[in-house]
Amino acid sequence: MTQWRFAAATDIGLVRDTNQDAIYVDESLAVVADGMGGHAAGEVASALTVDVVRDTFRQRPTIEGLLRALEDANSEVLRDASANPERLGMGTTALVIGLTRDPSGVTVPTMLHVGDSRAYQLRDGALRQLSSDHSVAEEWVRMGRLTPEEALVHPRRHQLTRAIGVDDDLQVDVLSLHVQPGDRILLCSDGLSNELSDDQLAELACGPVPLDEAVTRLVEAAKYAGGRDNISVVLVEFTETDEPSHSWNTTMSRTPDAAPDTVDASPTPVTSRRPRRRVTLRSVAAVLVLLGVGAGFVLILHWYAYSSYYLAAKNGHVVVVEGQPGGVLWYQPKILVTTPYLTKDLRLADQQNLAQTISEPSAAAALSYAEYLYHQSPGSKTTGSGSSTGSTSTSTSTSSTSTTSTTSTTSSTSTTVAKGG
Repeated sequence: MTQWRFAAATDIGLVRDTNQDAIYVDESLAVVADGMGGHAAGEVASALTVDVVRDTFRQRPTIEGLLRALEDANSEVLRDASANPERLGMGTTALVIGLTRDPSGVTVPTMLHVGDSRAYQLRDGALRQLSSDHSVAEEWVRMGRLTPEEALVHPRRHQLTRAIGVDDDLQVDVLSLHVQPGDRILLCSDGLSNELSDDQLAELACGPVPLDEAVTRLVEAAKYAGGRDNISVVLVEFTETDEPSHSWNTTMSRTPDAAPDTVDASPTPVTSRRPRRRVTLRSVAAVLVLLGVGAGFVLILHWYAYSSYYLAAKNGHVVVVEGQPGGVLWYQPKILVTTPYLTKDLRLADQQNLAQTISEPSAAAALSYAEYLYHQSPGSKTTGSGSSTGSTSTSTSTSSTSTTSTTSTTSSTSTTVAKGG
């Protein structure tokens, strides 16, 4: 039976006014959620996600239950944003490791991941990254458009291509973890991984340093390096392990069950001879082929018409639009999100680019870039604030049997906080 010990902490950092991260860890589940959306929205999205994942996984501690937990969290964040217009555009990353039961009754660790929060495996002083960032820059690295070194400093490295609360169709990376007793798994928000190198993470998080001490050292090192974002850390150490009977390494997306096709099978009296019946069958086949070609054309046209996302200006606000600029035949672009950012507050060059539309690879990336543009505007509080110092709030916990759930919030002046802005 697989078991672990754990410690966790979350800290506001030195620049942000609020902590939009949320974390949770107990004897069978570990969650890190890094909220985004500005004002209180990011805090709401991350807290909702942690609560829904925890409650759903308790009822169904399997891989399917863990995937359902993230899908339910995605639906809940979308529903809350729809009911509260001031939270439109909020979202969160989700990094989850659960001790899941397979059909044979074996309990093994399984990781599910959306966004750019990271998971690392530590063994014998060596560190290995388990998760892949779902960001524009990292997608370009995988496509060969950027080198890993270029991605580290690219301005779009924090613009997400997947996140909880952005789209109904949630794609989730699923990975079975192969661990040994003594292995540690580090889960963290990008407030830690952006400030510390892999070598620093390995030095601070590996044994034999006690878990709670390692967590404290990680948070303090990230703050010493700049503390430009909220910092969240969950560190687990395996004491007993089992090997999974089936290994997962895939991306899953819930798809609705296809409705069965219905065919009118009412018989028609046939009085013709056999050759004439063959002609009738060919005619029916030809009609079906034509209908299939027509339906395929409509489906492809619909896919193309809504395969793109871009930023535009509408009624003085920056909006996220799905579709092709100008539309395709009868398919017209659809506004997905009207952001709270006013076009008049943006830099003049950004206003001009917005007037021509700004293409993005996904709705999440478009929303993230809108926040980035706002935080580059002259009136944005967070522009150039990398060296300023704000209040801090830290909570740390460690246990081998009890439950830890932490969300840290500081009520300061209301400031729109863009992820990575």
